[in-house]
Amino acid sequence: MTTRNWNILEQYPGYQPIEDTSTVQNHPIGARVKALHATYGEGEFIYCKGVANTVVGDACTITVNTGATVRALAASRGLVGVAMSINVANQYGWYQIFGTGVVKAGTVANNGQVFSTATAGTVDDAVVAGSMITGAILRSADGTPAAGFALVSLIYPSLNGVPA
Repeated sequence: MTTRNWNILEQYPGYQPIEDTSTVQNHPIGARVKALHATYGEGEFIYCKGVANTVVGDACTITVNTGATVRALAASRGLVGVAMSINVANQYGWYQIFGTGVVKAGTVANNGQVFSTATAGTVDDAVVAGSMITGAILRSADGTPAAGFALVSLIYPSLNGVPA
């Protein structure tokens, strides 16, 4: 059973919980909701299709009009969201695009810039030309809140080829 740490603020009947994935499309692709977390505060999430091997905390690029996601790699392009569930191919779930959240990370420092890496879905603060995720900044070193993760502040992040 999934722990429900994010509480959706717009309480409409039938909302798929933020941390859940579903084989059934429960909302329009691209739907956005705000949710509240006791530790991280308010966040915003977008509803999208999963892709193979997605795990919680993966940084993913999103094609907004189709809802297609791809686990971000160095030199990827597009809106970036952080997967909130194990949302694999042919499933649907939420991706965080605003607020403080938890992302898969290499060895990073607090307040570091965020870059996509050669490891799908994982970010780092090591400079990779053309792979800076604008609208994101690390808010902890790796290991917070758990090994292999870091806190990140998101303000509608994107990968658009901006050099470091």
